Amino acid sequence: MEEIINKAINYISQLFSANHGGHDAAHTMRVYKNALRIALNEPGCDMLVVSLGALLHDADDHKLFDTVNNANARSFLAQNGLPTEMIDSILAVINGVSFSQNRGKRPETLEGKIVQDADRLDALGAIGIARTFAYGAEHGRSLEASILHFHEKLLLLRDEMNTPSAKELANERHSFMEAFLRHWREETE
Repeated sequence: MEEIINKAINYISQLFSANHGGHDAAHTMRVYKNALRIALNEPGCDMLVVSLGALLHDADDHKLFDTVNNANARSFLAQNGLPTEMIDSILAVINGVSFSQNRGKRPETLEGKIVQDADRLDALGAIGIARTFAYGAEHGRSLEASILHFHEKLLLLRDEMNTPSAKELANERHSFMEAFLRHWREETE
């Protein structure tokens, strides 16, 4: 298991080497670490599916790559000899992560719920604030438009967590963002 995890880390480092916005290798590694942290509290989950789902969750993100049918992730998994059933399980996890494509939907598997939570946690708290403004700058979005993003998406994430440990982490990060927005209003009014 450790060998393929290390290969996946190297793969995503190369895949995201030119991306320095909110969806880069550092984001992927935080999602991976979040997923492991959550998985420790979820007995019965398949750690390899969680690990590879988290590491490859943005390998075919439509905002970053023009791929079809999870081509990047599928190719990596097949080249590393994973059985078809496991590849299908990992791709199902990956396909359940995107907020915009899965609004209001919960993954069917425990592994999918863990990875979805892990990704959403990285959009909350201090790192979520930083990523919002980094993404906004990269795409020519004004500060005010970035603040609007908090209300359209980020403040909704806490209530969409699947696992108890993610809900607890989300509460802390959500409170931090609310405090930030209070200060923002005070400073801009």
